[in-house]
Parts: sequence; C-alpha cells; structure tokens
Amino acid sequence: MDIQEVLQWTDEQVFVKTGKHIDSLQSSILKEVWEGEKYHKIAKKCNRSEDHIKQVSRKLWKMLSDILGDDIKQSNVRSILESKAVSSIYNFGNSSQIVNSKINRTHINICGEKRQDAEEAKQRSPFPPESPQNQARSPIIDLTDAPELPYFYDRTSELSTLKQWILQAHTRLITVYGLSGIGKSAIALKLIEQIQTEFDYIIWLSLTNTPALSTLQTELKQFFGRSQQLPLPTIIDYFRSSRCLVILDDVQNIFSSSQLAGQYLAGYEDYGKFFKQIATSSHQSCLILLSWEKPKEIANLEAENLSTRSLHLKGLGQQAAEIFQQKGLVDEEKWSDLIALYQGHPSWLNIIAATILELFDGSVSLFLSEVNDLFVGDLEPILDSHLERLSGSEKKALYWLATQNETVDISRKATDSELSQPEFWQAIQSLARRGLVEKVLVGGRSLFFLNPVFKAYIQCR
Repeated sequence: MDIQEVLQWTDEQVFVKTGKHIDSLQSSILKEVWEGEKYHKIAKKCNRSEDHIKQVSRKLWKMLSDILGDDIKQSNVRSILESKAVSSIYNFGNSSQIVNSKINRTHINICGEKRQDAEEAKQRSPFPPESPQNQARSPIIDLTDAPELPYFYDRTSELSTLKQWILQAHTRLITVYGLSGIGKSAIALKLIEQIQTEFDYIIWLSLTNTPALSTLQTELKQFFGRSQQLPLPTIIDYFRSSRCLVILDDVQNIFSSSQLAGQYLAGYEDYGKFFKQIATSSHQSCLILLSWEKPKEIANLEAENLSTRSLHLKGLGQQAAEIFQQKGLVDEEKWSDLIALYQGHPSWLNIIAATILELFDGSVSLFLSEVNDLFVGDLEPILDSHLERLSGSEKKALYWLATQNETVDISRKATDSELSQPEFWQAIQSLARRGLVEKVLVGGRSLFFLNPVFKAYIQCR
C-alpha cells in the first residue's frame, strides 16, 4: 500500500473515534516518518522547531495507540499502520469515501487520492445538476476548515432564499454577513447538507490566518486538480469545467480595522478583483463569503449584476426558545421577553442563559426582575471586538445614535452630530454593512436605529 491509502484509512479511524480529522501537520509528520525522516529534518521541511515536531508527534503516537490498541511510536508506526490498513481494507472492503459528522450523509475526500473518487470525478459530465445523468453522482467534499457546530437552530426562510439563489437563479457570488456568532457558519453547513448532490466539488476554507490570494488560489487548484487528468490554469477554468461550491469563512480578516466596512488590508486588494471576476465571469459554480461585514464592492455588483446577492443574517425568532430548553431554564412564559431583549442572537442567548443558571438557578423571571439596564456581562468582549473595528466617523455616528430615543430619518441633518451630512450618511451606510445599524420602513420612509444591545452597552459606558 502507498502512503496516501494508509493516510486515508488512518484518517477514517481517527474520525470514527474522535469526530476530528488528522490535521495538515500530523499528516506531514506521518508522511515523513513513513519515508524514514528524522524529527530535525521534518522540522526543517515544515518550518517548525524540532521541539514542536516532537511534541506533536508524541501526541499523535498516543492518539493512534489509543485508537488502534497498539503501542505506536516513531520506529514502528509504518509497519503497524500498513498491516492494520491492509487487513481492514481487504477484510471489510475499501470504503470509497469518508463520512463527516459536520453534515449528514456527506461524502468527503480529504487526501484526494481515493481512486474511486478520482475516477468518478473524471467521468463527470456537463449535464445540468438536476438531470438524470447526474442524479447518482457524489461530490468530492473537504470541510477540514469548517467549525464543529453541535446545534442548528431553525433557519427555514433563510435556507430557502439561499437555495433559490443558487439552484434557480444560478447566483455566482453570495455574501452572508452578520454579527459574530449569529449563525453564518451553521447555515452554510446546513445548506451544504441540503444541496451537496448538485455539485461536483465542495470546499470550505477559512481566512482566519489571512492567506494571500495566491496562496488561496493554489490551495483551490490543488483540491480541484486531484481528480483532473490535466491541471487547469485558473480557478475560473475549474469553475467552468465542473460545478464547484466554495465557502470562504471569516472574510472580515482581510479587511482593515479603523476603516469603513469592507476596506481591504494593504496587499489584499486583489481579493476584491477576484470576487468581481467570480461574479462577472460565465461559469456554473458558486462562491459564498461568510463575514462580519459586507465587502464594499458587493453592493455595486448587486446593483449591476444579477449573479451577486447578499444575505444579512439576523437573530432568531421564537425558535430561539430551543436554546433555553437545552439549558434547562424555567419560567417559559418569560422566554419571549428574553429573546426580544437580546435580539434573538443565538450566541448571546447561550451566554446569558449560562449566566441565569449560574446566578438565578435557571429562573428567567428572577433575572428579568433584577435587571434595570440591559445586562451585558460576558458579552462585553464580544461587543468590544466589533466596536474596535470601527472608523472614527462610525464611532461618532454610533455614539450619536445611542443618544436617540427613536428611529432616525437620516435625510434630515443631525444638528448635534459632529459629522457633515455626507460623512454621516457614509458612516450609517458602513455601520449597516456591519450589521450594527438596521433599517425599517415607516410610512414609506427608511428609518435607522442602532442595535439595542450595542446601544445599551454604549450608554452604560
């Protein structure tokens, strides 16, 4: 057996026992040890310290020992893994794909060397996804970068919208934006579960470590190229030759702090050109961006191009009561008040529910009766992480909005604001693209208001 087959089998065993896949560094260590390399050479190849490689290796050998029931170490890992993999595969059949618990019934090819997947991908046809010719095909999926999410709260309406955009309108570029913890990753994972058979390739990549665009494109090409006989020159070529779904998570990390929403970090402006190319080029694939804030060019693309859409993900409605059921809170008649107070934000409600359990033994009534001002508590660092990203003009507009008792008509000059009218409008627009300011229609006019939780927090400060 070759190393890729053994890695595939080993990853399956690890996932079955732990619910997690072997990460890239662990995989590299296994490959190098398989080839007989010493730790100091592995450290040099991986650009890590030798001590770090040794520490990761010790944990890896212990994990494999616990899973496989043998005392595995550097000197015997090859012989044991090869022996067990051969025995397992030929005795029980070579499972063609890995099953990932992040979504139900999803087939995944992590290492990209599975022969059945490769042959299947080569045989993929240009027929529409819903055609009988493609009904029996399984996509190649890599969700290594996707977060583990134990719960999904009902987002039926939003999911229907996203599916309509992708499957009926053939939208090429979608942005799902909203406050941290609002459920962007959760809805994307649920979406994958429901539409996975419509695609040939699905990959989830995180921009947490702010990779250069060239690095991201190389990773995408490597993923798509695993089952291609000949590599293609550009991402667009892959998007045209196959039906691909790419999810980019934590897109806000390539945007600057202390600037208006969606302003790219120095050296990352080419991402904007890449997104525009995805939106305006003819192809059969879809790129989904998950972000705290809406990229600045998306609004222009939406106005000009029917293949671009954005979804501002907001809080849950009464379905958020499921959170309180899971936590074991009491006084159910008060749950709706608590949901409204914290805007149905699932992460905030989970944190506040934990506080209620800790301080009031789960009594929502006691908590609400003791709260005169809105209680922030452990939410403070989360709220601060959003406020720290604001530009100077946004902060001025935000603080001014926090003093207003009613929704604001921005067509009328805010006489007590420090900003000029154009500066004020620009700040409001940027705050809305961050999800901090929302718009309501009253009597045919657009009125704006500050998110009530942020408003209460700013007033307390």
